[in-house]
Amino acid sequence: MACPRRPNTVPLAASKTNIKRILIKPMDYEQARYNMIEQQVRPWDVLDQRVLDVMTTLPREVFVPEKYRSLAFADISIPLGHDQVMMAPKLEGRVLQSLAIQPEDTVLEIGTGSGYLTACLAKLGKHVTSWEIFPELSEMAQATLAKQGIDNVTLEIGDATSGIADDARFDVIAVTGSVPVLQQQFHANLKAGGRLFVITGKPPIMEAVLITRLDADNWAQESLFETSLPPLVNATEPRRFAL
Repeated sequence: MACPRRPNTVPLAASKTNIKRILIKPMDYEQARYNMIEQQVRPWDVLDQRVLDVMTTLPREVFVPEKYRSLAFADISIPLGHDQVMMAPKLEGRVLQSLAIQPEDTVLEIGTGSGYLTACLAKLGKHVTSWEIFPELSEMAQATLAKQGIDNVTLEIGDATSGIADDARFDVIAVTGSVPVLQQQFHANLKAGGRLFVITGKPPIMEAVLITRLDADNWAQESLFETSLPPLVNATEPRRFAL
């Protein structure tokens, strides 16, 4: 009588090794970026193909602090230190789409942060000037941008919350922190036809708005969507009236 054949087995030690290899398998960043676009960004009505292409190809993970890198594509704001955050991907997509950046546009960014949105703006436009109040964040962003070969960016360190020199003019301005009160501190820096994205208000009521300069003395304001974002450092608080 023939003995029954034993099924193929894997030694226990090998099995543990295989499990360990599965657990430490590096993230498939390309697939993660694709999922981010299809599951977060596109469903939030970001349909501009140039914006989607930039967000699909730009390695978002390298702009994220190393200890949070596994969360690079999650639908959350990521801490950067100094009480600053990296916007959620879908919000970054809406910012970029709302500004309708053209290849010849010059861009002003208030709040460099991680440098990821700076990189996206640089990929879409001609040149970006970005201001950051925290030197540490600016230096980290500069290093990451350099590694990515993005050289059409000028990083400035300082407090631009109240605006910059009036004689500087840009086609696009992106304010990456909220302002409780918008006091037209950035309006004068727009060229005619220029667009300004900013989030105004205080929790729980905050609103993203797009401001377009029509001519030398007139601007149009469009309400885009409700969201929430930490305020710019030193942003002006609404005046309180005592009874």
